[in-house]
Amino acid sequence: MLEFCTTSREGRLLVVTMNRPEVMNSLHPPANFELEKVFDDFVADPELWVAIITGAGERAFSAGNDLKFTAKTGGKLDINKKGFAGITSRFDNPKPLIAAVNGVAMGGGFEIALACDLIIASENAVFALPEPRVGLAALAGGMHRLPRAIPLKHAMGMLLTGRRVSAREGMALGFVNEVVAPAELMNAAKRWAGQILECAPLSVRASKQSAYDGLDRPLEDAMAARYDEVIRMVKSEDFIEGPRAFAEKRPPSWKAR
Repeated sequence: MLEFCTTSREGRLLVVTMNRPEVMNSLHPPANFELEKVFDDFVADPELWVAIITGAGERAFSAGNDLKFTAKTGGKLDINKKGFAGITSRFDNPKPLIAAVNGVAMGGGFEIALACDLIIASENAVFALPEPRVGLAALAGGMHRLPRAIPLKHAMGMLLTGRRVSAREGMALGFVNEVVAPAELMNAAKRWAGQILECAPLSVRASKQSAYDGLDRPLEDAMAARYDEVIRMVKSEDFIEGPRAFAEKRPPSWKAR
């Protein structure tokens, strides 16, 4: 039984909802450990190809670290290896993750969204890394992912001030893929997931791994490097099925093997 999140399966899609609306879906260690197990299972399940993560209620995606819980423990916390929501320090997942941001995404909440491959935002979404305002820093990847996602000066403008950014500005800066009305958020996220699911899953995973692993390499080295997911793709049945289905003018039947 899950206590701090809910999950639902829709074919090849897993929808994960952080479920602590009474504290704006801020996360404490028990919630992080629970979500880590959820995403461990997602990565290991061959029947699941894409996941969406969102927050319960209308106010918040996630307000990040539960500071009140931290204060009660005197700052002594059990830290899970895979980070906030079990994903900010997860580097073993080749499957696509989509953040459906339905309100406030502050601190660790924004870091959760940045750890996803796509961010679909409600018009009322607000993003910030406000840690410096409370004597902290965005240590769950925010300081490194944001400058990789948008131009450096814009990233530093957010990191050094902790200022809040609207969904529309987030899209203009480049870290949000689409902004929609609140009532359309999950439909939009599922539309993106559906478009991904039309593609060969091993091709999607090869593309994700190659793009991320090649970021810090010179172009020639990145193109010449060997990527495990590319090797899996080339050796798969789907590598044959795709061209065959195209030639036969029929939808492909992907097997992910």
